[in-house]
Amino acid sequence: QVQLVESGGGLVQAGGSLRLSCAASGTIFSTNSMAWFRQAPGKQREFVALIASGISAKYADSVKGRFTISRDNAKNTLYLQMNSLKPEDTAVYYCNAFVRAHDYWGQGTQVTVSS
Repeated sequence: QVQLVESGGGLVQAGGSLRLSCAASGTIFSTNSMAWFRQAPGKQREFVALIASGISAKYADSVKGRFTISRDNAKNTLYLQMNSLKPEDTAVYYCNAFVRAHDYWGQGTQVTVSS
C-alpha cells in the first residue's frame, strides 16, 4: 500500500510563489513515476507535471517555465515549486504515484491565487 499526503497549499496573490509537498509512505521506489494533477471547480482533473527516472520531467503547456517538479528519494517526498502564479492556477492539487500498475492519489491541497 502507498499513502500520499499533500501539503503547502494556501492563498497567494498573482505573481507569487508556493511550494507543494507530497509525503509518500509505503513501498515506493525512485523508479516509480510520480506526478501532480489539479482540478478547478467545475472542471475535470488535469495533468500538471510528471517526474520519472530516465526521462526529462514533463509539464503541461500551461505551467511550463513557471512550475518545477522534483523529488527527494531519501525523504520519499515529491515537490512542486510554483512561481509566477496566475488566478487560473487556482485548483485543488493532487499528488499521484504509479506503483505496481496501480494509481495512488493523495487527498489534495487547495491553491487559491487572487488577482
